[in-house]
Amino acid sequence: MRKTIILSISLLIVASLSFSSCATLFGKKSHALAVGSDPAGAEVYVNGFKMGTTPVELNLKADKSYTIEYRKEGYQNVTRIVNTRVGAGWIVLDVLGGLIPIVVDAATGNWNKLDQDAVNAVLEEQQ
Repeated sequence: MRKTIILSISLLIVASLSFSSCATLFGKKSHALAVGSDPAGAEVYVNGFKMGTTPVELNLKADKSYTIEYRKEGYQNVTRIVNTRVGAGWIVLDVLGGLIPIVVDAATGNWNKLDQDAVNAVLEEQQ
């Protein structure tokens, strides 16, 4: 009887640590990026796909970098890069949880976030 209780408690502890990847459980799946331009009304392309017209707020996953391109007739195109970075808070929490949470959050990329909350560009008129 005692062995069964100890085994059950041990199994419960291992299972709870296995599924305690903090960023995967509690992190955002997408991140808001405010995109603006001067003058407003520029078309916004993200990795080659049109996503809207400035000003616009985009929801992007933080699992990769993005190339933001501004296009407006009569103005030169402008390109900005938005990268990802690892949220240090998630790493600390995962380290406290053990090896499995670190592996899960690293593999899923859920501990990443965008390196900027907003991107702006000043468009210059074409000569």
